[in-house]
Amino acid sequence: MIGDDFRILSDKTNAEGVRHITAEPSQLVCSNQIDFDIVDGKLHNVKYIRGCEGNLRAIGRLLEGLEPQKAVDILTGVDCHGRGTSCSDQLTRVLKAVL
Repeated sequence: MIGDDFRILSDKTNAEGVRHITAEPSQLVCSNQIDFDIVDGKLHNVKYIRGCEGNLRAIGRLLEGLEPQKAVDILTGVDCHGRGTSCSDQLTRVLKAVL
């Protein structure tokens, strides 16, 4: 699936009901990939490949167990260096596409 500026590389649900999503964010941001699970309507295991490691790991921890829509509400529109998006904003764009 192709979004405005990201690509969803994989969106699969396993036998236990864990939905795992892998996306490639816009080239405007530092990260190369975003992985996360949705389990019982909650975000889990949010991980970024590349980017500002400490900040992105912190975002993953803060989002653990949160409803995806709440993450969208909090992080939509976060801008990095005037690029019009950021690694966290890219996650919200992916979430909007898969919700």
